Amino acid sequence: MQKIIAALALSGAAAYVAPVAPKATSSLAASKDEVIALAEANPDFLGKAIGFWDPLGALDSNFWGLGNEGTIGYLRHAEIKHGRVAMAAFLGYMAGATELVSGPHKILPYRGFEPGLTPPEQWDAIPLYGKLQILVIVGMLESYGEGAGFPESYTHYTKGGLPGYYPPIKGKRPELIFNLYDPFNFFEGDSAEKKARGRLTEVNNGRLAMLGIFSIISEATVPGSVPALKDMIPPYDGNVMIPFSGDFSIFS
Repeated sequence: MQKIIAALALSGAAAYVAPVAPKATSSLAASKDEVIALAEANPDFLGKAIGFWDPLGALDSNFWGLGNEGTIGYLRHAEIKHGRVAMAAFLGYMAGATELVSGPHKILPYRGFEPGLTPPEQWDAIPLYGKLQILVIVGMLESYGEGAGFPESYTHYTKGGLPGYYPPIKGKRPELIFNLYDPFNFFEGDSAEKKARGRLTEVNNGRLAMLGIFSIISEATVPGSVPALKDMIPPYDGNVMIPFSGDFSIFS
């Protein structure tokens, strides 16, 4: 577990998602040499000051029989995915803290809504069935991201596919009228150089967002634990690690 955590936080990942599936090559896209090159080429502070850093040897590991390069593909994809989730969480917290979202509404967004709640309290107030609907949608998107519905054109990131790639889902179901990535094809004509810059930018932003959202959660849960955010984040007396604590418990 220590190796997984360290690799997710420190390995040089590259996020490239495009409206067409990448072709499999004779060698896996996620190799140790490529990760080292990406880390050393990263223009952020860690890239310039440290370069490649893998003190636990995570990139020499073999998780679940995937092989070394398959494991590297898994770790790179996991970092990219966690960074994307963290960016969404950080922006979601900021949006939920605004008066537009947390203030009074003429039409309640969901049953049980109360004005003035903090973002974590807003989640607690959502009815159980509403939370389950959210989880079902996330599960659907996750299954498509793992290649469900793409038996021929999708190459998994542990088997030579490009880490971070999310296949087009438009039309897979009647309600899917847009692709999750680049729904309006803004990046379709980007050059290879611009895409390369975008990969590093996404990784760096994702790492920063992971630190940001955990700083907010830490300060809300333990006031004063993040001095830079003291008196800026409203306290939360719930348990962020038990998202259904207000609905049910498997231990009671």
